Amino acid sequence: MAEVAEKAEVVKIPKEPLFSKKNKKLITDPLTDNNPITIQVLGICSALAITAQLKPSIVMAISVMFVMGVGNVVISLMRNIIPSKIRIIVQLIVVATLVIIVDQVLKAYAYSLSKELSVFIGLIITNCIIMGRFEAFALAEGPWRSFLDGIGNAAGYGLILIIVGFFRELLGSGTLFGLKVLGDSVEKTGLYSIGYENNGFMVLPPMALIVVGLIIWVQRSRNKELIEEN
Repeated sequence: MAEVAEKAEVVKIPKEPLFSKKNKKLITDPLTDNNPITIQVLGICSALAITAQLKPSIVMAISVMFVMGVGNVVISLMRNIIPSKIRIIVQLIVVATLVIIVDQVLKAYAYSLSKELSVFIGLIITNCIIMGRFEAFALAEGPWRSFLDGIGNAAGYGLILIIVGFFRELLGSGTLFGLKVLGDSVEKTGLYSIGYENNGFMVLPPMALIVVGLIIWVQRSRNKELIEEN
């Protein structure tokens, strides 16, 4: 009996691989069937505000990914020492610090883009996706899984921003990253030579909501399980 007991003590529970199937779902789910914008309906404001062009959409996506990835890890590491009564304040301090870093980097290396994004970088602090993941996930999980959750949700958020920004700039201005891809609307070259005209409505904020609505429709058409019952 003593030998059996000793052997039982030696047996170790195998560690979960860093990229196990369970961990991979933290990244893949927000990209498809649990997208923060199209399924959870969070972060709509920035989708309306900064997606008139593709470049700001990508920069916002990268900024949110940095803030969420690093922020989730920080909150996870501090989860056992944060008093519950002030956890929201601590979370806001962490987000604000990371957003300040992002803002200063943009001002140093992409000043014109920083001016274009203006207050919307600062509004990352109030992005409900970030606070929601802090509260729902990082406060209960370890640093690695929290990091994957932050990157996954930020990627899902950024994917929608990039798709919306792509179509709004292409159809509204005939450009991508500021480069003319459909031809010259003044000299009537490219598609403009056969009568094509830019859709001015695409650069207006309401069109972002319509494009997001179309993405939601396509997503639910492909997966009927996402359709909510009335």
